[in-house]
Amino acid sequence: MADAGSPFSSLTVRGLTKSFYGVPAVEAIDFDVVSGEIHGLLGENGAGKSTLCSVLAGLYRPDAGEITIDGEVVHLRSPHDAAAHGIGMVYQHFRLVDSFTVAENIVLGLATSRGRAARRRAHQRVGELVEEYGLDIHPSAYVWQLSVGEQQRVEIVKQLFRGARILILDEPTAVLAPHESERLFSTIRHMVGAGHGVVLVSHKMQEILDHTDRVTVLRAGRNVGHGATAELSRDALNRMVFGERQVGVAHVTSGASEPGEVVLDVAGLSVDGDRGLVAVDDVSLHVRRGEIVGVAGVAGNGQRELQEAIGGLRSATAGRVSICAADCTRRDARARSDAGLAYVPEDRLGAGLAPGLTLEDNLVLKDFDRPPHSRRGVLAPRAIRATAERLTHDFDVRGNRPGMPVSFLSGGNLQKSILARELTQPHDVLLAAALTRGLDLGAAEAVRALVRGERDSGRGVLLFSEDLSEVLDLSDVVLVMYQGRIVGRFERDEVDVDAVGLLMTGASAA
Repeated sequence: MADAGSPFSSLTVRGLTKSFYGVPAVEAIDFDVVSGEIHGLLGENGAGKSTLCSVLAGLYRPDAGEITIDGEVVHLRSPHDAAAHGIGMVYQHFRLVDSFTVAENIVLGLATSRGRAARRRAHQRVGELVEEYGLDIHPSAYVWQLSVGEQQRVEIVKQLFRGARILILDEPTAVLAPHESERLFSTIRHMVGAGHGVVLVSHKMQEILDHTDRVTVLRAGRNVGHGATAELSRDALNRMVFGERQVGVAHVTSGASEPGEVVLDVAGLSVDGDRGLVAVDDVSLHVRRGEIVGVAGVAGNGQRELQEAIGGLRSATAGRVSICAADCTRRDARARSDAGLAYVPEDRLGAGLAPGLTLEDNLVLKDFDRPPHSRRGVLAPRAIRATAERLTHDFDVRGNRPGMPVSFLSGGNLQKSILARELTQPHDVLLAAALTRGLDLGAAEAVRALVRGERDSGRGVLLFSEDLSEVLDLSDVVLVMYQGRIVGRFERDEVDVDAVGLLMTGASAA
């Protein structure tokens, strides 16, 4: 079992540089975190935040620069080295084994967990940590039984169990509902009060302003500002993040005054979840041309299963899905695409992209077997490269290098890559889930503009988002989902935010 380790005073980074394929991802970075503080790391997608944190976590070795803990130079050659120095990282995409229990995931890979007695002691220590930090997860529960918020708590306990005194949280609220985010920050404050240092990586300006003690801003892989958060205004941080560009709140257009024919029709759809229980129960909805229909709801109420069933990634047990009047209920994802569906799934790397392939390959996944990308069964690399260059320019996808796996891109650039592929294929309806989750302000604004453009071009949009403000800003029709059912429907001009909130929590659903 890992030891809690002695409290640290400070971790300092000076002149850190790390390049990929000959291009610096971070260059001459200075950064530090001290005991008992939350240090925010802010910047656009591709600014270098994840690269810096991955170096600190031992995943990457720096090309230049120095890392010290309490004045002593350390060399972090692996995650094991980082853990030995008390550094732990909780990634945006969790690294858990679904079929293992909470306790089994936490001790996985530790030599000290071998043997029945050792496992019993580990189980007991996990329970103590859960109680001490108020994390409310049972050590014997299986990961597949847990909500996203609970899985994140497992990742936090795993790092605490392994002796982390410096905890790096990569976009920790990107996958959480608002009430889960509040609970997370309560836990973080508890850890800080116990002497830990926390690095909070976030795109959310208000989150940085509300919950950090100091902040460092990166832009294009370089330091562009830092200071005590209480002494920095939103405008000052905005200028640091975006430079000369002024990024404000996008204006909402009213859309088509009279939507056209139905392009997506869902009738009586029922879908089972991963546990074999009913996740979607007799749902009916439709989307018309020139219309955005937004689905609001707290995570875990069937939204994921519903959008996967519409997209062709999950089978329905009852009901019908029609795309442009074609019955696609029993057709696969490729057939639904051919029928007119563009699909941006919630899981970007697991379902939206092939992580081991290059960006170029991912951008032509839907038509690699057709001219001009192939002829008579032979790929045409020059045509594929030309398409990729055009799309990365048009959709402002940054950070790509020739031959680099697409998984190396930041979350926002992954999302723009999926949109570039889907929106440039012939389609009549866009199905999109968690469109701006984990995106910085500029990238989120650009993505929302694309969605409005879809509506204004006469296409239909079905939008799933756990961000209620996003649903309300974008949607012409708002649907509320609770426990697998549609429990409310509002036209744009009749939306009652309080009523929507009550329905989302089940207060009025009965």
